[in-house]
Amino acid sequence: MKKYIVAITGASGSVFALRLIEALVTVAEVHVIISSEAIPIIAYETGLDLVTGTGNDPTRTERLRRHFNTERLFYYEDDCLHSPLSSGSFITDGMYVVPCSMKTLSGIANGYADNLIIRAADVVIKEGRSLVLSPREMPFSAIHLENMLKLARLGVVIAPPVPAFYSQPNDLADVIAFITGKLLDCMSIPHSLFRRWNGHHGRD
Repeated sequence: MKKYIVAITGASGSVFALRLIEALVTVAEVHVIISSEAIPIIAYETGLDLVTGTGNDPTRTERLRRHFNTERLFYYEDDCLHSPLSSGSFITDGMYVVPCSMKTLSGIANGYADNLIIRAADVVIKEGRSLVLSPREMPFSAIHLENMLKLARLGVVIAPPVPAFYSQPNDLADVIAFITGKLLDCMSIPHSLFRRWNGHHGRD
């Protein structure tokens, strides 16, 4: 079974990460890293208290597993630098950082691995594996863009959560599904989350 890492940083848009995890656990083992800054944002934006307890209390993993109804999920805090994800010998098929804060983007671009998210991304880059970053900021400054360009030249996929409307979404759930589907496309993971453009206007 394939293994993917999904990291959630302290930027708005955690709903995209949750939907991505929901899709990934149906086909793969998923290792989730949640930054300390992201924990209150997830609760505020989604109303879900997914991580309770202190430290790497097993109840955090169990709470996430219950939410996503899977045993294929493993949880890590961002200060857990002794985790398997810190080593290139732990084989994964790729990593997502969704949403990716500008602080995390800078850390990855400059190799400043002071937490598990950045260290895991550093490992993925050095091992030549797939890395997808979904930067959540607007507008981007020249600093942000330069960091993205630096990473893109290394083969990192920069995939901000930009919606399209040719699929004629009915509601916010459809927009979230579209973004999630595009993120899955970045790693060639099959899905049917949105209707693809077929060269014709309107619905099929």
